[in-house]
Amino acid sequence: MAEGDSSSNTGVVAILVIFLIVVLFAFFAWRGGLFGGGSKKTDVDVNISAPATK
Repeated sequence: MAEGDSSSNTGVVAILVIFLIVVLFAFFAWRGGLFGGGSKKTDVDVNISAPATK
């Protein structure tokens, strides 16, 4: 009976560890912009031109 409990506890721990790894991967992927989240990227339009000569 003790062996059955031990193996089921090991399975639960393995599932929790896998779930935690998936959550961390999803968080870093979101921060990287893979899902459109994370840092907001703002486009700055800089119009640089030479001054008109007289």
